[in-house]
Amino acid sequence: MVPAEEETLPLPERWPRASKFALSACAAAVAELVTFPLDLTKTRLQIQGEAAVRGGGAAAGPAVPYRGMLRTAAGIVQEEGLLKLWQGATPAVYRHIVYSGVRMVVYEHLRDSVLGRAEDESFPFWKAVIGGMSAGAIGQFFASPTDLVKVQMQMEGKRKLEGKPLRFRGVHHAFMKILSEGGIRGLWAGWVPNVQRAALVNMGDLTTYDSVKHFLLLNTPLVDNSVTHSVASGCSGLVAAVLGTPADVVKTRIMNQPRDKQGRGLLYKSSTDCLIQTVQGEGFMSLYKGFIPTWMRMAPWSLVFWLTYEQIRRLCGVSSF
Repeated sequence: MVPAEEETLPLPERWPRASKFALSACAAAVAELVTFPLDLTKTRLQIQGEAAVRGGGAAAGPAVPYRGMLRTAAGIVQEEGLLKLWQGATPAVYRHIVYSGVRMVVYEHLRDSVLGRAEDESFPFWKAVIGGMSAGAIGQFFASPTDLVKVQMQMEGKRKLEGKPLRFRGVHHAFMKILSEGGIRGLWAGWVPNVQRAALVNMGDLTTYDSVKHFLLLNTPLVDNSVTHSVASGCSGLVAAVLGTPADVVKTRIMNQPRDKQGRGLLYKSSTDCLIQTVQGEGFMSLYKGFIPTWMRMAPWSLVFWLTYEQIRRLCGVSSF
């Protein structure tokens, strides 16, 4: 039996972690749907001009002219249709329900219970770095299968234009096909660069947002409102894009590469091999392919997510992040 006094408590107080998971998942779903076309454009740019494909590591399709962000987005609309800008959005939303829910709960638990705040409620930067990287890595590990499906479905429109057969009929079919071809391990293909990227991105996102927000509250006249949240989220989006883009390029290529019957990649042996081939074949700056759409996506994504998340928490009676 649940004690009478517990029954009268609001849900956020009775199940604080479950409530925070649900609230962050809702905010992330909103942000993902708003900014998803930029993510699709970024993924296409990161695959463009892949050196391993040019070198004959896989069956190469017809050469595709290099395009920038706007031309890539316009090309997708002209050649595939407007709605194709949201191709792969369903697994992307699934991914963020898991990823954002886990990372936010883990970070707050580390900040408030494990690592601990200072007496003035500040959180030392080095602790924020550890907390952000740990929360991102853990959240991404659990969400990696949905990220794999998202990346592969984002490339289906390009395969159709190249005259290649489509691999998947939908999200469920994609999950089942990957599982049947590579087993459980196949669902975690590319998880190492994925987790590395998430750790770096969250060192930029969670660490920067938390640090900038509380610095502003402790050292400036700003109060805990939308203005403070906007400034902190703008900083977090830029830092996350700078730190995470190289690992994101490697992750995208590892996940999108063709595989043999045992689920082994045909282009890259590992994330390190992909990194070396990319730099040697295309130059160091190729690691920042898609940086502009990455930043242009992370900035509004961060803004929409943090403003929505803070507002939802306030409306539901949960303390500010």
